[in-house]
Amino acid sequence: MPKPLVQNLFANATPPLEGEHFDTLLQPALSVTIPAHNEARFIGKGIESVFRSAQKAGHPVEVVVALNRCTDQTQSIAESLGARCVVEDKKCISAVRNAAIRASSAPAIATLDADSWMSEDTVAAILRMVGDDRYVGGGAMIKPERMSPGIFFSVLSVVPYVIRHRLSYGMFWFRRDAFEALNGFDEQLVSVEDVDFALRLRSLGRQRGQRYGTLWRDGITTSCRKFDMFGDWYLFRNPGLVRRIFAGQDRAAADHFFYDVKR
Repeated sequence: MPKPLVQNLFANATPPLEGEHFDTLLQPALSVTIPAHNEARFIGKGIESVFRSAQKAGHPVEVVVALNRCTDQTQSIAESLGARCVVEDKKCISAVRNAAIRASSAPAIATLDADSWMSEDTVAAILRMVGDDRYVGGGAMIKPERMSPGIFFSVLSVVPYVIRHRLSYGMFWFRRDAFEALNGFDEQLVSVEDVDFALRLRSLGRQRGQRYGTLWRDGITTSCRKFDMFGDWYLFRNPGLVRRIFAGQDRAAADHFFYDVKR
């Protein structure tokens, strides 16, 4: 098992006392929150990418993982790498996201899915943007780990639902006061909670005279596991399922594509 990168974030910092964990010495500048349901396959890569990016940025970062109905080694892997875990077993991604964020402690927050990972410059970019009072928060560009004709056309089938809002998603970054003002992610939704959150975050920004921003260059990479599982052409060939998922409250569609998928 790899050693926790959290213990080596600052090469120039005063070394911790023998037996003392690094993250007890410095308050985190950023909390990265991750919802996780049986994510043993991916969680390690995501957490390591966060701490590696934090190390390059030169700022302490905490990772909080919300365990959702986990029966695999997600918790032990996450904790071995320096993350802190909480449990939220509601079958609702909004509730899981909220649990991770409310268990975190930094004034700045970023969300990351368990099968995604940051670039080396992501943390620095987040802290630069979240510290700019012109922005209420924002999203990021997402790069798939692979591409194929089927994935391309499947993504095109989703784009109309997303692009009409002219907002980025994928990974959100914001200050804690904005999260509290919005009362977090809407727990009445079982899907597209990210789209809803982005719209409400932008609306809050307009009320405050702030903009919704996007990390264009230093976004995230995400796995193609859904395509690996269902097939690259699946969403393109099932437009009805796409419509049902984007309705936000279709439990059967959400269970089929998200909650009840074996991992």
